[in-house]
Amino acid sequence: MNQAPSSFLRLGVNIDHVATIRNARGGTHPDPLRAAHIAIDAGADGITAHLREDRRHISDDDISRLKQQLTRPLNFEMAATEEMLAIAIAHLPHACCLVPERREERTTEGGLDVVAGSNELKRYVSELRDVGSRVSMFIEPDRKQIDAAARLEADVVEIHTGRYCELALANEAAAVQIEIDRITTAALHAVDAGLEVHAGHGLTYATVPAIAEIDVIVELNIGHFLVGEAIFSGLHSAVQRMRAVMDNARHNVLDQRTG
Repeated sequence: MNQAPSSFLRLGVNIDHVATIRNARGGTHPDPLRAAHIAIDAGADGITAHLREDRRHISDDDISRLKQQLTRPLNFEMAATEEMLAIAIAHLPHACCLVPERREERTTEGGLDVVAGSNELKRYVSELRDVGSRVSMFIEPDRKQIDAAARLEADVVEIHTGRYCELALANEAAAVQIEIDRITTAALHAVDAGLEVHAGHGLTYATVPAIAEIDVIVELNIGHFLVGEAIFSGLHSAVQRMRAVMDNARHNVLDQRTG
């Protein structure tokens, strides 16, 4: 399958950590739904929310209100468990992204092992697709993981960019380029396998351009950084700036190819 470069890169804003702040004290403030509306007004194309088994941030009520009131697609991040499958089927989000989850981790650490878990994951993919949700797999930029996702008939792979962002933060220039090449190769392979390609984890204003320049990637999902920046500049400004950084990087690489 050959896919033409995409001139537009979608931005999905993850609002999990608005709920983290709320839950630190209890009550209803700050409200993740309000954050979602602000993000959309600032240029987000969709909203991502991860309902964890331990409910450390997003709650069941958050998911209900997001699905009822959002004006853009909801991407429901979920572990492959019976509980989460039932919630997804009840709410019918636009997309479900299957992610690994361990109680002791601070955030999602690494990609889903689709190769090892194929037999178990197959039913989740099938049941979610049967009710009309697009199914994404959050994976490392690895050919075997991509091939396994394609065999399960997932719609999307979301490539984990965490290692690249860590290397960039450490100013490991040579290693950064190796990781960018690895992500690029994986994205191209995923397209050839018939999968739509997203990316996310750890992305900042500084690290987004190199990923946005991979023009077969059609969506980035960004959360923690934007919520952190919102403390200093406001959420609308943070999302608006990220939207501009993404757009500039994508337009620049396409202009170079056509110029």
